[in-house]
Amino acid sequence: MTEFDAEKFEDKYVHYFNELQRAYKNAFNRMNDEFDSELIHAIDQQVLNESEPFYEGDGEFRIELPENPVDRVQGILVDDEKLDAVLSAYVDQLEYQLARVFGFDPSNN
Repeated sequence: MTEFDAEKFEDKYVHYFNELQRAYKNAFNRMNDEFDSELIHAIDQQVLNESEPFYEGDGEFRIELPENPVDRVQGILVDDEKLDAVLSAYVDQLEYQLARVFGFDPSNN
């Protein structure tokens, strides 16, 4: 595993592309096991494909979603409340996986 450098994370797609892919894949797999796969695929392809991860410091990451993420999900019947709850859980899982992949202990945060 590459040693994490917060300054390099500013240019994350150059320095940490493989790690980012791994974290997103881990989060997807975990969510796909727990929730409706059609909904998880829709969130992955229609919302998270345009999300942006940021390093906040102290081993914590934040995911910035595109504007109106609930409105972006098309082609699946789901009420906004459920979609918002699953999206929130997905973002939490993704932030957890980023911390884990980059060698931080998420249970300490």
